[in-house]
Amino acid sequence: MSEQVDEIILSLGELSDDNTIPKNVKLKIAEVIKILKDQSDISLKVNKALGILDDISDDSNLQAYTRTQIWNIVSLLEAI
Repeated sequence: MSEQVDEIILSLGELSDDNTIPKNVKLKIAEVIKILKDQSDISLKVNKALGILDDISDDSNLQAYTRTQIWNIVSLLEAI
């Protein structure tokens, strides 16, 4: 389980380093990473992260490929 979360955190970190992503989205990604690193219950962390990622995917300033990457991360989280 923690390996999957680590993989998701790594993917989010790579996404956060992308210069084409708006700053407000980067802040939300950083918040998701912080939530996933928290020591609370896994289902609670996943639900919070999914809510934020859903908000991010609705952002009209996102490039199409970035939105696809976020959807892939959401799929990985839903599988946990």
